[in-house]
This record gives sequence, structure tokens and C-alpha cells, in this order.
Amino acid sequence: MGIFDFLSGEFIDVIHWTDDTRDTMVWRFEREGHEIKYGAKLTVREGQSAVFVHEGQLADTFMPGLYMLETNNLPIMTKLQHWDHGFRSPFKSEIYFISTRRFTNLKWGTKNPVILRDPEFGPTRVRAFGTYTVKVSDPGLFLQEIVGTDGEFTMDEISFQIRNIIVQEFSRVIATSGIPVLDMAGNTADLGRLLAERISDTIAAYGLELPELYIENISLPPAVEKALDERTSRGVVGSLEEHMKYKAAEALGAEGGTAGAAMGAGMGAGMGMQMGGMMMGGAGPWGARPTPPPPPVEHIWHVADKGETKGPFSKAELGQMAASGTLTRESWVWTQGQDGWQKAEDTELAQLFTVMPPPPPAE
Repeated sequence: MGIFDFLSGEFIDVIHWTDDTRDTMVWRFEREGHEIKYGAKLTVREGQSAVFVHEGQLADTFMPGLYMLETNNLPIMTKLQHWDHGFRSPFKSEIYFISTRRFTNLKWGTKNPVILRDPEFGPTRVRAFGTYTVKVSDPGLFLQEIVGTDGEFTMDEISFQIRNIIVQEFSRVIATSGIPVLDMAGNTADLGRLLAERISDTIAAYGLELPELYIENISLPPAVEKALDERTSRGVVGSLEEHMKYKAAEALGAEGGTAGAAMGAGMGAGMGMQMGGMMMGGAGPWGARPTPPPPPVEHIWHVADKGETKGPFSKAELGQMAASGTLTRESWVWTQGQDGWQKAEDTELAQLFTVMPPPPPAE
């Protein structure tokens, strides 16, 4: 240190901080032995605050302004230390300058997708990212809880912790909001405000606040996005028949000029109608197909025998019974939908007895 610097340090002591890094939150004023002369000038600029730490204990906090470090400006420090020589001797303290401006354009995002229950898609997953702004609201508390004795504390050292808090609260907010996925884009502003309110209590314990938080995008898994794109495409195309006619005419027109376009329009119309009819279930002359009748209903039958109900039997089983003589024309039978018991010969079972050969002729 030169003689001029030595004399300047003896006659006047100026303490200030000029920040040109744009990401430094806390900077400690360095002085050999941490000696600060009584009566020194302290300059605290706008967007800054200065915190005095004496013998490891937080002493005073100074907001923007110019201060002469004298007894009337150091009421707490005069209680912490008995001053000698009429408060004129140097005192050893650490001075931390803390930036109170807003740190903007900080990024956050969900590392893993958040699972939620959507009213339209059911259980699904979403991702989100955005930006936020952070600001020191309580310099003393921030120094005690986060910085400690770090001589140069940058935003990167706390941003990871804040991002974790944002993502955790976002998962809770988005899972309980009840907002459909397709409507989230129109509610990002409200979700951002709600998310900032949820986070404010947590980071206030660090001496910080979030003046702004923005949700820039909420995205779905690729498979769900593909399904949405296909649904949108179908809506844009409109009539499949008209779309097919247009595409066929366009293709043939490109090959044959004006004549080809006219021919393509006619052929495209036919092809479009044919393909449209085939895809719409045969609604056209090329795709018309007869609809087969419904299969016959197989009845299940019950037989009354000596006051007891036997069954159920299928028609095939009754045929075997008729062949063996167990079932006769006079047997009482019933099936679902029939109005009471009827004789077998009065129902559709009568055909079981017609296939039997007539009695043999008399010799």
C-alpha cells in the first residue's frame, strides 16, 4: 500500500459497493483486519442495504442513504461494545452489502411430469416451465438464514432451492385445481398468481419474496399430443368425401394440365364417393351390402313331469328325449315368453315329432 493510500485511509474512510455483475446478491466489504474508523462515511445506493455484523452478531441494518458512522447512527453497536477514547478508536466489524433489487428472468420447470386426473382424458401427465422474479425483503434475515459468512453470494446459489419449492407447490396446485388440461392455457395467469401465493410463506422464512411468477407453457405427453393433433386434423378436413375428391383432382390435375384437371375432377368425385361410401358403412352404390339378419334366439325349455319341473333343456336335448319316448306330444312344456304351460304339440316343438316315422303297417 502506497503512502497516499495510507494517508487517505487515516483521514477518511469511505465504504460503498458498486455492483456490475448483475447476479451478486451479497458482497462483504473487505478491509484488512476488518477495522472501520469511527466517523467513516457509509454510502448505500438505491437497490442496496448494508448489514453490520459485530463479533458474529447482527448489529445494524442501513437502507439507501449516506451515513456518518458515529454514536447516534450506531445505537445497537454502542450497546454491544464499550467504546474507548470517546468513541474515536477504530472498531472491527464486518459490513455486508445486500442487493434488494429484483432478480428477473429466472427459469423454473418440472424435471419429471406431474400426474393429475383430467375430467376428459382421465389420469394423465403434464409438464410445465416458466420464469420468476425474486427479491430480498428482509436483509438481516436473509444474511442469517442463507448467506452466513459467504463473502460473495450469487443468485445461482439459491435459485436451485427456489426452483424445487416452485415445482413442489406447482404439483399440488395443478393436481387439486380441477381445471381441464385443454383449458389450462387460458388460466396460466391465475395459476401463476395462486402458485406465487402458496410459495410466499415458505420463502419469507428466508427473507425473500417472489414479486412475479409466470407459467409459460403446460405440455402433455407426446402420445396425448399426437391424439389431439389427429382429432384437430379430422375437424379441419371436414367432409371426407369432399376431401378425397379434392385430393384426387389435385393429383391428376398436376399431371395432365387443364384436361387432366377436368378428368381428375370427375374421377376424383367417383373415387371420393366410392371410398367415402366404403368407409361410412356402405352408403353408396359401390359400397352397398345387405345387412345379415340377426341370429335366431335359442330357447331353453322346461318340462313338467308328475308335478315336478325338470330342465332347462335345449331343443337338441328335447329332440333326443322325443326320440327315446321320454317327451311326447302330450307333455307339458314352458319357455321364457310363453303364456303358461302348453302341450308340446302346440308349440314349435311339434316339429320334433313329425320327423318320427309313422307306425308300421299291419301285417
